[in-house]
Amino acid sequence: MNNRDRVIAALEFRQTEKLPYHVDMTKPMYEKMLADPDGRAFLPKINKHISSISLRRPYEEVAGKPGYFRDEFNVIWNRTIDKDVGVVEKKLIPDPDSLKNFDFPVLDEKLLRSECERLAARTDGNFTVASLGYSLFERAWSLCSMEDLLCYMVSDPEFVHELFDKIIAFDMQKVDIFLEYDIDCMLFGDDWGQQRGLIMGPPHWREFILPRIKKLYGRVKEAGRWVAQHSCGDLREIMDDLTGAGLNLYQTFQPEIYSPAAYKPKIDKKLAIWGGISTQMDLPFKTPQQITEITRDTISIMWKNGGYLASPTHAVPWDVPVANIIAMVEAFEDARG
Repeated sequence: MNNRDRVIAALEFRQTEKLPYHVDMTKPMYEKMLADPDGRAFLPKINKHISSISLRRPYEEVAGKPGYFRDEFNVIWNRTIDKDVGVVEKKLIPDPDSLKNFDFPVLDEKLLRSECERLAARTDGNFTVASLGYSLFERAWSLCSMEDLLCYMVSDPEFVHELFDKIIAFDMQKVDIFLEYDIDCMLFGDDWGQQRGLIMGPPHWREFILPRIKKLYGRVKEAGRWVAQHSCGDLREIMDDLTGAGLNLYQTFQPEIYSPAAYKPKIDKKLAIWGGISTQMDLPFKTPQQITEITRDTISIMWKNGGYLASPTHAVPWDVPVANIIAMVEAFEDARG
């Protein structure tokens, strides 16, 4: 059984002889691993089960403004303070009337096909994933600010519907190209949750977001591919909506929100989970011995009946000790079904 087989078994709620797992790191954390002799020696031992590409055009540096980057929608992100995501420099749709004057980007089909071809041609035996981040809500607030977008959901819902429809039309072009290639899964990325509850609340999520993700999921499912969704935060109020829409795999399962022992029975045989090892409360702060215990405990709960892709809850940030990554991955490797 290779890595791809293990991930598919997890998605089909079958137990495997070895634990499927995946570890992503932020660039600063990866550089920290390289600079540490133990970390550098350990990197080749991390058996990532997923090979992936992003369907977003890479950010471009803004000439003459170090630390500022432009995305495919011409949004400029200031990363001089927050070096990971950054802060939007200027609203490109400052009011609802501005939408008619905003030019949506032309799809970079050549780049997109090149990335899909590269992923489909891999022979590493991994499960393949195409990632479509900023797929709806995040893209909308990057254009008109989160505060304004939430207000428009109440004061001008027609504008929000029109904006979301235009974003989904752009996304669908990418989905249709992805489906031409032999790639296992589409991972949609769109943060909806807070530490407790949804940012926009369930009624507005169901009005503005649910009908559109049903279209995205449906297109992928009709082609016989797997559907994954990334969203940080607390989605407990809408988990049944997501499984009803056709979601197969949810990332990221944060234990400070979803108690593994309490939540596993609720989603058993309904939804596969990707995550579980906290980058918020555990990996940066606990000892390696504690990380080993936490990882083993999480695996013992979440891996029952399959349905689990073990992972940190996010790309590992720079503040995690190298020894803790090693302890986590060794616990992943030692797990046996």
